[in-house]
Amino acid sequence: MQSLIELFKIGYGPSSSHTIAPGRAASLFLNRQKKISSFRVTLYGSIAATGKGHATDQVIKKVLSPFHVDFEWKDREELPLHPNGLKFECIYNKKCIDSWEVYSPGGGDLMDNTGNLNKNKQVYPLSSLTEVIGWCAKENKEIWEYVEFCEGVKIWEHLTIVWQVMQETIQRGFEKKGVLPGSLKLARKAHSYYNKANKMADSSNNLGLIMAAALAVAEENASGEKVVAAPTCGAAGVVPAILYFLKKEKKLSDEIILRGLATAGFIGNIVKTNGSISGAEVGCQGELGTACAMAAGAFVQLNDGTVQQVEYAAEMGFEHNLGLTCDPIGGYVQIPCIERNAFIAQKARECGVYALLSDGKHRISFDEVVEVMMQTGKDLQTKYRETSQGGLAILYKNKIPRQS
Repeated sequence: MQSLIELFKIGYGPSSSHTIAPGRAASLFLNRQKKISSFRVTLYGSIAATGKGHATDQVIKKVLSPFHVDFEWKDREELPLHPNGLKFECIYNKKCIDSWEVYSPGGGDLMDNTGNLNKNKQVYPLSSLTEVIGWCAKENKEIWEYVEFCEGVKIWEHLTIVWQVMQETIQRGFEKKGVLPGSLKLARKAHSYYNKANKMADSSNNLGLIMAAALAVAEENASGEKVVAAPTCGAAGVVPAILYFLKKEKKLSDEIILRGLATAGFIGNIVKTNGSISGAEVGCQGELGTACAMAAGAFVQLNDGTVQQVEYAAEMGFEHNLGLTCDPIGGYVQIPCIERNAFIAQKARECGVYALLSDGKHRISFDEVVEVMMQTGKDLQTKYRETSQGGLAILYKNKIPRQS
């Protein structure tokens, strides 16, 4: 299993698989060319179906500038390795002199027929939560300590930057008003939700702050601003919302918060390694379901729960999002994505509280839910896997956009 550096990527929204990864691919292809007249880029499958709403073509054009780029969109065709496929062609003197088929498997990663293009070495010898729980029991340590044991102390430098960007994104989202980009004309809500939440008392205040923080990040992502993929851009609001809430409620130091972030990252890394965090491959259960599990596990740890309770919270956060479809209206990471970040952040907290009330014992393991999630994702019809060809996306396709 690779470093958490490959999970918590910092980049610009609205989608790690549609903007961060294609931009990286375009840069790699450009850098290997010596003669260029123009480029041709063909998008396939899910990334073709929702690429315009996700600004995939805009990102690629920016990277390949000043050269002209012709685009072809083949949403009814898929390349063999993943639904998010792209083909780059370099044109010189009206002939294709180089081509490359590359895939965006989720979280900003890239792969081609040689395998995953992330060059970082494998740093975790154990890649299941069950195995790590055993290690923790034997060594009398916590999950964040296993992260440090495998990654070394330098991982804290990266996580410090990640946490700083998360907080900055929340603050920007709280301050902004207006309408999000795109044809939906969706109004921003984080600013008003934050102000209203601060006027509430007790449990309503807590719920409101979590939702406002998640909205702030999700709205910044939808605007193409800087976010942390956690584990993806579309699910970027859940983990920072929970960490922001706990820091404010419990007055936790950043050092303590980083330990929760490490635990959350390890949980997400397991899904990425043994399952999928790609909405195009398994639906939103792989994105926001994973984010819910990550945030729930971090919540328990930061409330002094046991390793078994951390695993239980993560398992619940994942299990109760099984089957969650990905059907973004207009291909934008807005409806239902933004609201979903807010509600699933609250669900993560509820899973954490439930686990803390228990003794940590339960029947279904987190690793088993990862396995089930993959099978569920394969069983989902393609139209419910980020193609905007089913569900809410089709219902509103020919209607005047509403607020959500």
